Amino acid sequence: MLMRLGTDAAGVDTSLAIWQNSQTMTVIPALDVADTARLKARAEVMKALGHPTRLFVVEELARGERCVCELQQMIGADVSTVSKHLSVLKNAGLVVDDKRGTQVFYALRVPCVLNFFGCVEAIIAEAGDPAAAVVRQPDVARERTTS
Repeated sequence: MLMRLGTDAAGVDTSLAIWQNSQTMTVIPALDVADTARLKARAEVMKALGHPTRLFVVEELARGERCVCELQQMIGADVSTVSKHLSVLKNAGLVVDDKRGTQVFYALRVPCVLNFFGCVEAIIAEAGDPAAAVVRQPDVARERTTS
């Protein structure tokens, strides 16, 4: 059984009761403003990573900085589409840009995002997804060769 126990001055729930049995009750604090803001920020980062093209960009930037023109050729999309994806990643705090003359270069701001990718790969493998056999972890040490 669930029961709200209290509210603050603004009328926001401050606790939640969970009845375990007829004799005992556990009280769990409700989400506060700070928790909600932190969780929303996490969701924004997750949302920014929620597109295959942006995941590709992050993997490429793990190998080193790239200019928009290089990413555009790799992805095979128009510059405006690539720029939009980069903007989403930048707004989420995942990449930084550096304008040099007429070109804009991007780099990973937080390489630790690759640790998250390892966790995702483990989830896919654990779930027994047949596609997991073709999913690869980016090899950051590998140099990209161009022909």
